Amino acid sequence: MNPENEIDKTEALEPVETAAANVAEARGGVDGRKRPKWLLPLIAVVCAVVLVVAGVVGWNMYRGAKLAEAKEACATAADGVRSQANEYNALLNGDAADAAAVRAEQVEDSKTVESLGKELKAMAPEYEGCVAEDAQGLDAATVKLNEQADWYGTHEQSLSKAVRAVIESKAAKRLETAKTNLTAKLDEASRLLADSDGKVADNATRDALSNAIDAANGLKDGNDPAKIDGARKTLEDAINGVNASVQAKTDADAQAAAAAAAAAQAQAQAQSTYSGVSSYSGGAYRRTEGSTSGSNTYRGTTSGGSGPAAASAPKPNLNGAYGCTEDCYVPPNNLIQH
Repeated sequence: MNPENEIDKTEALEPVETAAANVAEARGGVDGRKRPKWLLPLIAVVCAVVLVVAGVVGWNMYRGAKLAEAKEACATAADGVRSQANEYNALLNGDAADAAAVRAEQVEDSKTVESLGKELKAMAPEYEGCVAEDAQGLDAATVKLNEQADWYGTHEQSLSKAVRAVIESKAAKRLETAKTNLTAKLDEASRLLADSDGKVADNATRDALSNAIDAANGLKDGNDPAKIDGARKTLEDAINGVNASVQAKTDADAQAAAAAAAAAQAQAQAQSTYSGVSSYSGGAYRRTEGSTSGSNTYRGTTSGGSGPAAASAPKPNLNGAYGCTEDCYVPPNNLIQH
C-alpha cells in the first residue's frame, strides 16, 4: 500500500463537528463572533404570537362553523314548526270548524262533541323564530322550536281524532234516524194498503204503494242513509197517491148519494102534491084530502040508477084543485056542491 495515497485520502475527509463545536457556535460561532442575547427571546415571542394568532384564527373558524351549524339547525327547526303549524291550522279552520257546528242532539254519542270542544280550546305556542345572534342562543331557539313542532304534531293528531269521532257519530245517528223513519213509514203504508182495498178511485195507486213497500223492505237494513231516505220518500209519495184516490172515491160516492137523495126527495114531493084519497057514497064521490082548494063533495044520480058507473071521478083542474071540468059528468039535477 502506498503511504502517499493514504495521506491524500485522509486530507479528503470532511471535518466532523463535535458537541463542543456546537456550543462554541451557539455562544459566538466557530469564528469567535457572539450573537445578540435578544435573538432567542425574540424568536420565542414570535413563535408565541404565531401560536396565539393561529389559535385565534382557529377559534374564530371554529366559532364561525358552530354558528353556521346552529343557524342551519335553527332554520331547519323553524321550517318544521311552520309545516306542522300549517297542517294543524288547515285542520282547525276546515274539518274541525265544520265538526264544531254539529250539536249534541245530532250525534249518537254526545261525548264526542264534548271532546272536540276541549281540543278546540287548546292554546297553540307562540312562534319566535331564530332571532339569536350567537350559537348558544340559536341552539336554545332550536330546542324550543322542536318542542313547538312536537306540540303541533301531537295536537294535530288528537284534533283529527276528535273530528273523526264527531263525524262518525253524526253518520251513525243519521243512519239510525233514517232506519227508524223508514220503519214507521212502512207500518203506515202497510196499514193503508190493507184498509184501502175497494176504496180507491184508481187501483193503480195501490199497486204503486205495494211496489214501494217491497222496495223499502229491501233497503231498511242497509247502511246507506241516502238510499234509505230515498225509499222513505218513495213510500210517502205512494201513500199520498192512495190517500188522494181514496178521497176521490169518497167525494164521488158522496156526490152520487147526494144526487140520489135529491132525486128521491123531488119524487116524494111530486107524489105528495098530486096524490089524494077519494071515497064514494050513495052515488057520489067525496074528495076528503089532498085538495088545494078545500074539501069538495059531489053527489049525483043517473037516469037509470046510481052507482060508480053513473058518474065519472072528479079530476084536478088546471089550478090543481079537484072539481068538475069538461070531463066531469054533470047529472041532470045539477047537484054539485063546492
